[in-house]
Amino acid sequence: MFRNVIPIDPMPQPSTRSAFLQAEHMDHTGNNIAMPDRMHQEICFALARKIADFIDSCHGSCKVYPAPFAVFLNDDCENYVQPDISVICDQSKLKDRGCNGAPDWIIEIVSPATQRIDYFVKLFKYRISGVREYWIVNPMKHTVQVYSFDGDGDSMQFSFEDTVKVGIYDSLHIRIADFLKT
Repeated sequence: MFRNVIPIDPMPQPSTRSAFLQAEHMDHTGNNIAMPDRMHQEICFALARKIADFIDSCHGSCKVYPAPFAVFLNDDCENYVQPDISVICDQSKLKDRGCNGAPDWIIEIVSPATQRIDYFVKLFKYRISGVREYWIVNPMKHTVQVYSFDGDGDSMQFSFEDTVKVGIYDSLHIRIADFLKT
């Protein structure tokens, strides 16, 4: 009577993290990325909230979008990235599908599965596409690598205990350790 019933597998256990995937499409190649862990999400949410609260308090027009949010860095409507956090100040770049063009500020929170992509592939793509500032937050090393692509293209590394001045905002300072207090 129920011969066509397909058995449903139970929820995969954390050891089978590959079952939890998100995707990006760069250079005409799909990249499946393991879903982030709880620490990644806590940092991402706290950063996005801090940035959005700052923008709101200054009556700013920039928008903050945490992943998943598609960013089409160039005119190619097939290739996109999904930064952990995108801050977009040019409202004309915002479309129903996501952001067309480079956000002003991108933050990636590194996981073991994304290190090579975040530190090399995306760094190059963000620099050449016009992103003004790029942060790589590394929970494994407790570091924040800040790239400023305005002007001389400075790069500085900070610890989670350091207070980091945001380059695109004169009065915004962030200390990652403040988000990790229990």
